[in-house]
Parts: sequence; C-alpha cells; structure tokens
Amino acid sequence: MKVTLKIFRFNPEVDQKFHYETYVVEGEPTDRVLDLLEQVKGYQDGTLSFRRSCAHGVCGSDAIRINGRNHLACKTLVRDVGDKITVEPVLGLKVIKDLIVDMEPFFDNYKKVLPFFVNESPLPADGKERHQTPEQRERFDDTTKCILCACCTTSCPSFWASDDYLGPAALVTAHRFIFDSRDEAASERLHTLAETSGTARCHTAYNCTLACPREIQVTKAIGELKMAMVTGRLD
Repeated sequence: MKVTLKIFRFNPEVDQKFHYETYVVEGEPTDRVLDLLEQVKGYQDGTLSFRRSCAHGVCGSDAIRINGRNHLACKTLVRDVGDKITVEPVLGLKVIKDLIVDMEPFFDNYKKVLPFFVNESPLPADGKERHQTPEQRERFDDTTKCILCACCTTSCPSFWASDDYLGPAALVTAHRFIFDSRDEAASERLHTLAETSGTARCHTAYNCTLACPREIQVTKAIGELKMAMVTGRLD
C-alpha cells in the first residue's frame, strides 16, 4: 500500500517558521510509523530529524503526535492510523528541529519529586533486603511502568498553559515512591506536590491517561495523591 506522510518540518538554521512536507512511501498495514519515518530519512530526505532508540516501546524516546494524538512511533501501526498520516512533535516543549523537542523542562520537573528510593534506616537484621508483602507492592505497581516518554505530560492542557506545572509524568513518579512502604521521603514529596505547580494544576482532563502508551491509570494515580494530601493516609 502507498502511505502519505505529512511531516512537520523546522530547521532553526534556515527556517523562520515551521512548515509541512509530504512524502509518499510504500508500506504494509503492520508497519510501524517509525518504519515509515526511517524510510523517508533513509531513502528520500536525510535531513529529517527525529528521536528513536530501542524501537520496542521501552525507551520512550520516539514520542510524537500522530494524526493529532500523542503516540510512540514504534508502537503505532499503519493499520490503526490509516494511509494518510500527519506527524508532528509533541506540544508544550520547544522544538529543536523537526520532530525533536527540548526535554530539559520535562526532566527538570521530574527531578523535583525526588525520583529515587529514599531510606536511611538500617537494613533488617538479616542484612539482605527490606521486605514487602504482595499487597504492599501491588499498591504502586501500576505507576512503576512509566518510561518517561512524556506522552502524558505533553498531552495535558495545564502543562501547555504553564511549563511550571510538574505534569502527569512527574506526579506518576511521585506516586510510585510515596506509596512504596519502604520509602521514607513521602512527606517531602507531598510537600512539593502541595505547591502551586503541583496537583492543584491537575483539572482531571484525562488526556494523560488516554495518551499513555503503557496504559497507566495516570488520572487515578493523581487522584490518589490528592487524597493522600488531604487525609495523610498512604494505605
């Protein structure tokens, strides 16, 4: 089948503003959008720029907008989006070139929630590990799936309005550690979330949940953070 790709283009070295260029490539219904982008770059226009790495939906580096919605290019099949595909960079982050955006503001917000395990207490008597029941692990299992692709954050209207907002991905990471029974920095993270740039900016639009390629229940997780802030309960 022939697939028409309408691709957002912007090269700051030569362009005053962005524009779109159209390419026609041969494809199969089971091809991924990433495969088509590789065809364009390899055989039609080597100047096309985009991020990719593992190409298996694990690294999260190839998040883009496909027909107006955030997706991972490596997980999106042609049969699911049709033979006319518009490809654009994600919203809310500065475009560096073509489909590549500046991820620094995203990761700056991510760092604010202390995205690492904190526990200063001595190890258990056996000196091996801090134990958890299956139920305690299940409490935060969903939010361990985040791959930091930024699909959720860059689909959020609140983030579009203000990049000071921590954003769904940072809140998902906060959830993962706040509800971990072994971690000891929950109160510090909740204090960060209580600031103006924290959970108060979430207006439950559900865009984040719909955009997540890992099917994390992002809106639910943020709701649980809000409840913990009100009640002080982490169970």
